[in-house]
Amino acid sequence: MRSRWNDLEAQHLIENAGPNPADVDLALRVYTSRLIGKEPDLVLHGGGNTSVKTQRMAPDGSEKDVIHVKGSGWDLATIEGQGLPAMWLDQLLTARTVPNMTDDEMVVFLRNEMLDKSGPNPSVEALLHAFLPAKFVDHTHSCAALAIADQPNAAELSREIFGDHLCVVPYVMPGFRLSQEADTIFRENSTAANGLFLVNHGLFAYAEDAKTSYERIIGYTDECETFLVRSGAALMPEEQFTRIENPGAHAVITALREALSTWGTFGTDGPVLDLRIGYANDRYLALANLEDVSSRGTATPDHVIRIKPRPMIGEANFGVTDWQTAVRDYADWYESYFARNAVHARESKTMLDPLPRVSLIRGLGIVGIGRNSKEAGIAADLAEQNARIILSAEALGRFTPINERDLFDLEYWSLEQAKLKAAA
Repeated sequence: MRSRWNDLEAQHLIENAGPNPADVDLALRVYTSRLIGKEPDLVLHGGGNTSVKTQRMAPDGSEKDVIHVKGSGWDLATIEGQGLPAMWLDQLLTARTVPNMTDDEMVVFLRNEMLDKSGPNPSVEALLHAFLPAKFVDHTHSCAALAIADQPNAAELSREIFGDHLCVVPYVMPGFRLSQEADTIFRENSTAANGLFLVNHGLFAYAEDAKTSYERIIGYTDECETFLVRSGAALMPEEQFTRIENPGAHAVITALREALSTWGTFGTDGPVLDLRIGYANDRYLALANLEDVSSRGTATPDHVIRIKPRPMIGEANFGVTDWQTAVRDYADWYESYFARNAVHARESKTMLDPLPRVSLIRGLGIVGIGRNSKEAGIAADLAEQNARIILSAEALGRFTPINERDLFDLEYWSLEQAKLKAAA
């Protein structure tokens, strides 16, 4: 992993931002956010988040501290200034001493402090960004870091790789609890640390200027990649041009589409399928323990919202009847998964549809499933990335993501349930 920072590009942005220092800060925040977003091995499809602390004019005419944080629904690769809503920082810092806050309460709290109430909801990790004292903060879900973070001894590996340069944070569900837990750990270890290593989750880096913060996240990722190479667990190269139409695949893909269509879940036009064929995919699908390893969970927790806890597995010679059985078995498993975990939730949950979003077809490739080509493409991208991470993690030790209960909690967190109920 190498830095994409360009001094001439940065200077051009500074000159065009205008005389307001806050606008300069925001321009640089957009610039390095996009640099991060352009690296699929750092973040993918809305993953990760960034922030910058600066000052804006308050209604009373004074300059007050604010924090711009990536907003919900924005992708770092294409983010604009309006995708980083600003909030009054001093009020956010009072949340340090709040005993508890639900996700819904946190959203209301954050929105109340927004300078522009018409903007998008700030990231669920906004408070963590606010609590870290550095001006610029970057958070990624890099593939190399996840191959290490998803190990049973992830904390020990982090200390071996980074020493005391990164604070190790055990897994806590993103949101208010993670913000407070990470803040406590940071303040106990902040003398030498320039970032956070979140077990089962990703990396944070921070600094007083945009370039240093960005190059730290790049540097930490490069250290992870180097460690994997040294350990004989190097990530396989990112797949290129894997949207291949294989004539021999037509029959099995048509049969899969027909089996899924009978459920009516994907609309009147039926499901859209995105087939990916590539060398890394072949290696993954050939694993002797594919059923086991693919059922353990997603490489980083938030992927579960897009691709569900596990894929459906089939064979390249499957016909419609075979796929109907596979889909029914998957739906039965999902309904059981929901039933055994929903009883532990703090509030009632409404089950999402029980159909897969990814199918692993041994002897062929990986298939993303969605209501349209965008959804199917996102599912396929994430599934391919999970395959590469799992291959590396298994070569290093044992792929050990968050457990099923924690995965369920994220898939069914209250913010997603609120959207579901509003659409009902």
